[in-house]
Amino acid sequence: MANGKQTKYIIVSGGVISGIGKGIIASSTGLLLKTMGLTVTSIKIDPYLNIDAGTLSPLDHGEVFVLDDGGEVDLDLGNYERYLNTTLSRDNNITTGKIYREVIEKERRGDYLGKTVQVVPHITNAIQDWVERVGSMPTSEHGRIPDVCIVELGGTVGDIESAPFIEAMRQFQFRVGHDNFCLIHVSLVPVVGVVGEQKTKPTQASVRDLRGLGLSPDILACRSQYPLEKGINEKLGMFCQVSPNQVFSVHDCESLYHVPILLQEQGLIDVLTNRLNLGQLNIPAEIADEGKSLWVQWGEFARRRARSLDQTTIAIVGKYTNLADSYISVVKALEHAALNVNRHVKINWVEASDLEEESMHKDPLKYHEAWQHLCAADGILVPGGFGERGVEGKILAAKWAREHSLPYLGICLGLQVAVIEFARNVCGMTGAHSAEFRENCKTPAVVFMPEIDRTTMGGTMRLGSRPTRFQDTEFARTSKIKKLYGDASEVHERHRHRYEVNPEIVEELEANGLCFVGRDAETGERMEIFELANHPYFVAAQYHPEYLTRPLNPSPPFLGLLLAASGQLDAYLAGEDLARNTDIKLKL
Repeated sequence: MANGKQTKYIIVSGGVISGIGKGIIASSTGLLLKTMGLTVTSIKIDPYLNIDAGTLSPLDHGEVFVLDDGGEVDLDLGNYERYLNTTLSRDNNITTGKIYREVIEKERRGDYLGKTVQVVPHITNAIQDWVERVGSMPTSEHGRIPDVCIVELGGTVGDIESAPFIEAMRQFQFRVGHDNFCLIHVSLVPVVGVVGEQKTKPTQASVRDLRGLGLSPDILACRSQYPLEKGINEKLGMFCQVSPNQVFSVHDCESLYHVPILLQEQGLIDVLTNRLNLGQLNIPAEIADEGKSLWVQWGEFARRRARSLDQTTIAIVGKYTNLADSYISVVKALEHAALNVNRHVKINWVEASDLEEESMHKDPLKYHEAWQHLCAADGILVPGGFGERGVEGKILAAKWAREHSLPYLGICLGLQVAVIEFARNVCGMTGAHSAEFRENCKTPAVVFMPEIDRTTMGGTMRLGSRPTRFQDTEFARTSKIKKLYGDASEVHERHRHRYEVNPEIVEELEANGLCFVGRDAETGERMEIFELANHPYFVAAQYHPEYLTRPLNPSPPFLGLLLAASGQLDAYLAGEDLARNTDIKLKL
């Protein structure tokens, strides 16, 4: 109960096709509610049988997003955290696998007292109980019970795998009551033919299917390339049994940061307030003021995205570059950092294997294009990843950045390949490699962590938020990365790895200038952050700083990369105000 009243639930479903932006619309709706001072949480339902996203290929499903508690979840939860500026838990991601496991474990314990266990009511009840439990959990931000819980139904209405969740929500609307349940249906309005006419039939059919399953949408969010033509709202309202003012045009705009503004301008707050009686909620004055301030800052940030700013180019050297969603948090972290230092970021995607000598013989054109993109960049970023493919290309990218004084940021595997490169080419350890790829290599620069389980895959890595302590050395105290973290003595960041820098070679690495300025706070023996001496910006972290980036509060390692790549790092570290010549003042 929120302030003595039932938590309100907003369900976001999708029709016609998948991948039309349910997550962004759900996140934008949550942001608008936060600007009213409401406390908001969110749930993503993924109708696959996997327990979590941890074992899914990035090329198949996009990146695996990691939460503070170590939950490996869908990338949409990253959008929720970034838009709502909150911290979610693994319980905020429901999968078919989790639900069936819970029900089967209950059956094995005898909780059902000999009853035949079925999809209805046992699976559907488990889904409802889970949603209601999360909807009544205090949020990380203020410790308050949520006023509103936004639930995104993954997949598309009509999918076989989504059927139990649709049925559960049909029942759930009666469990929580009409005034506490609102359904937003996201659908596609395609443009067909040479005349460019917007067609409403797919949306009509999608809503008809939804109504046939017992759910009626309260709001239609219509995705289209252009704003809805005159008369479309009335037509959809008539055939889908909603008022025309409950039909929203979510057309392509300058950036995803403009979607909340687009919805606000069309009156979404008023529609939700009337439908869910939000005006009756008692909101503490200080939280209401925070909401107003958030909206002002968000508007300023979105306007900056639309302005003409100087461009900084960053080369991302990875192995999943064919699908940008594989690195979506990295991309967002770069965007956030760039916009906060008055720059637009251009990303040069470089397939790591194309940098290798073998590629020069197989496909010389790709080889030369890859090196051209790398050499033309203002900075280089090597993100995390698994598997041997492209590792030597990543090592070459780190070598290029080190030798040519080019700003470099390595994340997880990006730290490990930079250590391997430094060990080989500076310390003379010619056989240096990672035990992940060469188990019996002559000089293991990267080794398997002894506490990690080798027998199973899911959830067995070093996962979640862990403390990193800056070392009390002369270099660490004055290091660029420590200053970027506000001279903090300890930082908490999220991890996802099985391998670490071999502690036996650390002394030699540091003697040659690769300084491990941050180590794990628990033992002090696990290398977490390094910074190269006598270099404009050569920094790497074993953790994944991209998971904690926020539009109004960019990740410090990414901020450092963009500052260095745009020639502003020294001025920033000296305390100069980078926003002095603009009409926007954001807190960095």
